[in-house]
Amino acid sequence: MVLEMPSSGFCRMPGQGKISRRTGRRSSVTMTKVDIQLLYEYDRWANNRVLQAASALSAEQFTHDLVGSCGSVRDTLVHIIGGEWIWLAYWKKPPHSSTLLADLRNRRDALFNPHAFPNVAAVQSKWVEVEKDQAEFVNRVTNESLETMLPFRTTQIRLAHLMQHLANHSTYHRGQVAMMMRQLDAEPLATDFHVFLVEGRLKAEFQDRR
Repeated sequence: MVLEMPSSGFCRMPGQGKISRRTGRRSSVTMTKVDIQLLYEYDRWANNRVLQAASALSAEQFTHDLVGSCGSVRDTLVHIIGGEWIWLAYWKKPPHSSTLLADLRNRRDALFNPHAFPNVAAVQSKWVEVEKDQAEFVNRVTNESLETMLPFRTTQIRLAHLMQHLANHSTYHRGQVAMMMRQLDAEPLATDFHVFLVEGRLKAEFQDRR
């Protein structure tokens, strides 16, 4: 049986390459729970930065179709958050049949139809929900649980690698949002990892000490 990945929802995606059939082989470098937790701390920070920048757009700019993979800034942001939601659901309860996976996708499509989000505030409100659930999951992972093998298409992949995939997916689409904002004569905010390390973490540490 072939289990496809949760997929990209409403976006037009480029062709996908083949997945290696090699399973169970441990790579020479594995991310630890500390690495994953830092990666997702960055992911949450970067998503919030993008939403902050998008809040400066007018309603017309926010939903304007720029003919990218997702179309508009709104649609791309909803795609990012919908992706974070469906992968979290997948990790919590992996669907072991094509029917269960189809049901999961249908739930995602119903919850994250772009037209249900007329403005940035609506997207931010949904992101707060997803962010909370995701942070709770990430904070509970262990080095052992990250080694769990989960079904993926015709093979199995470690949870740690699927979590890396999602973080990379969100980074890719945040880059698209930055490009779209420049096309709309708006200014995106930097979401580079080094900016997070220097500014984001220092700010969080300062607030924790207060």
